[in-house]
Amino acid sequence: MPRCIPERPEFGPERHAERDVWEALVRQLPPDAILMHSVNLNENGREREIDLLVLWPQVGVAAIEVKGGRVSFEAGRWYQQSNGTKHQLQDPVTQVQDARHMLQRYLGVNLGPRNEGRFAHLLAFPYTPVPSGWDIPGCSRSMIIDRDDLGRAAEAIRGALNVYGDGEGDIDQDALDRMATEVLRDLPGALGPQAVAAEHEARSEQLTRDQSRILDLLRYQKRAKIIGGAGSGKTWLALELSRRLAGQGKRVALLCFGRGLARYFTQVTGSWKASERPAHVGMFHDLPLRWGVHHPLDPRMLTDDYYNRRLPRTLMHRARRQDRSELFDVIVVDEGQDFESIWWEAILLCLKDPAEGGLFVFSDDSQRIFDRKGNPPIAADPFVLGENIRNTKQIAALCGSLSEELTTPRGLSGAKVRLVEAAVAEVIDRADDVVAHLTEAEGWAPGQVALLTTKRRHPEQLRILDQRGWDGYWNSYFNDDAVMYGNVLGFKGLERTVVVLAVNGFADPARAREVLYAGLSRARSQLVVVGPRQLLEEVGGPGVAYRLDEAERWDPPRR
Repeated sequence: MPRCIPERPEFGPERHAERDVWEALVRQLPPDAILMHSVNLNENGREREIDLLVLWPQVGVAAIEVKGGRVSFEAGRWYQQSNGTKHQLQDPVTQVQDARHMLQRYLGVNLGPRNEGRFAHLLAFPYTPVPSGWDIPGCSRSMIIDRDDLGRAAEAIRGALNVYGDGEGDIDQDALDRMATEVLRDLPGALGPQAVAAEHEARSEQLTRDQSRILDLLRYQKRAKIIGGAGSGKTWLALELSRRLAGQGKRVALLCFGRGLARYFTQVTGSWKASERPAHVGMFHDLPLRWGVHHPLDPRMLTDDYYNRRLPRTLMHRARRQDRSELFDVIVVDEGQDFESIWWEAILLCLKDPAEGGLFVFSDDSQRIFDRKGNPPIAADPFVLGENIRNTKQIAALCGSLSEELTTPRGLSGAKVRLVEAAVAEVIDRADDVVAHLTEAEGWAPGQVALLTTKRRHPEQLRILDQRGWDGYWNSYFNDDAVMYGNVLGFKGLERTVVVLAVNGFADPARAREVLYAGLSRARSQLVVVGPRQLLEEVGGPGVAYRLDEAERWDPPRR
């Protein structure tokens, strides 16, 4: 088995052909060879990618362009047929030849006269048979690894290098190691943290959209509970399901509990076509207001009992009196673990058909941070989302040690989680130090950063609330110029590229583990935890203690 870089590449759904050729070469190449995936090159603004690069001592360097589907060459043009559709390809011979020459020039500049040995380029068509006598100018049959060659792919590479290799002399192991080191400098992993984060988030967005296939499984279901850990794409699926159902002409309500998530829903759905927008978007407690209920003017009456029991009962009463046209065909609920039992009774009465009407609930019991015992009235077994597609592998590993659901990290590897140890009384000040260093010294944009507390609110959050109220405060979430100051309880369901989690205690020790889990999982690419390690380990247990051993101990300069 050769040395593989990366050790376990991530092959997305569109790159299964590369995976098959990679796996064949992993089985066939010798241990002293180096096999690299997705080598990116840049020369004077021109970018090229080599799908697979083989560096083989005493044999040479081979750049391989992989094309899946059924590949054909007709009247001087290349075509690819896949999933019943046929389209023209950019000339793969020119692609890989140009990339190989760019690699040679790059190594020549950086390694000078040590850049010797044979270089060749090949094509790999793992699903296409190519006749033995086929040949065109610039591409001989022996430069192609076809479907029937996969079992001898390494032998085909050796043959192409021996016959068509450009260059003289054999490359020894030291020379190949130097080449690999130079090439790695151009790989995404060698970029700055902002570029790595951008790459991770682009991948995360694509993986999230790929989750739409799950909705295809639900298309004949009237009711379903979908469960998954933080970062599994539940919120995006809730939005997309609402859009699809509304587009089918159904009257849809999209509900959640949190004020911030409700504002996010409103922001997203407001950009949709009118025919795809749900009839109602917002918090559960907004439903009775829709039908004429007014909150008490005396703020002393706005108690937990009012929101948890009295207002839901009022909603039930109002729903019974509504015209059928005002009720809903389908209700979609995100963060369903936040809902109380009586809320579900009220929700059913908001359906045109309480017994058979549509109800889809997305939830994660590991984020049950409120003392509510409700369970949605859905008898069928839940659908399980088993992948974390939002967080980097490092963040997902830490979060996973707290989750009840076993999830597979699908994000890219990123920066280590950072731990800034501080006593509870110093947590806010040290968290402010962290934000200042991230934005002023490390180049993170303020709009990429959120500072979240686990107990008392940050003074800046209180100041904004006092000046602007809740609506003005949540507008700052969509402001790309400002650091977001929040509390874990209000931020659940939302996320930012960088999160500074200020562990300044827990209001309810019985819910501390859930609050910690929810807070840790809000970061997509960079997580900084500020707080006493002893408290973190007491709340999180051995799993968190183990993962914190892998974290970077950080002591940012004080302001």
